[in-house]
Amino acid sequence: MRKGVCDHPAVATFGGIDLGGTKIQAVIVDDDHKALGSARRPTPTAGGPADVAEEMERALRDAAKDAEVAPASLAGVGVGSPGTIEDGDVTSARNLPGWEAMFPLASTLERALDCPVQVGNDVQVATDAEFRLGAGRPYSSLLGVFWGTGVGGGLILGGMPWTGRGGAGEIGHVVVKIDGARCTCGRLGCMEAYAGRASMEAHARRMHEEKGHKTDLFKLMAEHDRTRLTSGIWARALDHGDRLAEQILERALVALGAGVASVVNVLDVEAVIIGGGLGVRLGQPFAQRIVEQMHPHLFADTRPPDVHVAALGDLGGAIGASLLVDPD
Repeated sequence: MRKGVCDHPAVATFGGIDLGGTKIQAVIVDDDHKALGSARRPTPTAGGPADVAEEMERALRDAAKDAEVAPASLAGVGVGSPGTIEDGDVTSARNLPGWEAMFPLASTLERALDCPVQVGNDVQVATDAEFRLGAGRPYSSLLGVFWGTGVGGGLILGGMPWTGRGGAGEIGHVVVKIDGARCTCGRLGCMEAYAGRASMEAHARRMHEEKGHKTDLFKLMAEHDRTRLTSGIWARALDHGDRLAEQILERALVALGAGVASVVNVLDVEAVIIGGGLGVRLGQPFAQRIVEQMHPHLFADTRPPDVHVAALGDLGGAIGASLLVDPD
């Protein structure tokens, strides 16, 4: 990674990119973490890491244009990415097209944007942002649960991020059913196999196309010119009283409740923050339903953790990524 900083104006500005399975969210912030501009682009569904990186560059340039700054004037750009991350290289980002092998994401974006880039785990940077700036501020320990294409987790313990040996927080791969549904990771019974948006979509297709269950999910997807069942499509289906959508979401909530409660039983955190595309879109009513599903599984059920929806909303992951280059 190239050292140093870019030339920048008197008021330092920073970029953040949140790379998700459905969308790429970019933001430009000032040194008080206030958003000056933002942009969103769909995550490519075909190609490979280079195609995704190109779309990330475009999203950041769009956000910089919205903020009326040049990318090269930024003090740095932080990226929150799924997968295994080491020195700016990303491997095994399985919810992204063709991304199994190592790809030098930081250096690729540095060349494209002409400023320093740092890469961190997408869910951990979002959790850090909620801890420092959002719903997690009153607490010294918390679990971030980011419910979107997959189900990611982040941890704050004793006021500090906890990443273990590099793989901590993989709450989506807590087993909630022995020999259960196959997960995208290849294992059986993971929470993500029931609650991840990608798994929910695959289940909806099987129920609709193979078993004949009626649903408006795919009609709504076509009407809104989407290629996937996004969080917004699920929300619209619920508004339409779509019975299959309701059943699949209930199945997801049962899995979330069991998985989150199991982690709380081990770590006894003060709070759980629910974020991600589905978590933010469905909001507090669904957070409360997760609480209800957690309760039967909690060991210390007389003092459950506080549960909040992520306060930073859709920009939380990108703002969290910007903290990688603006740590103060």
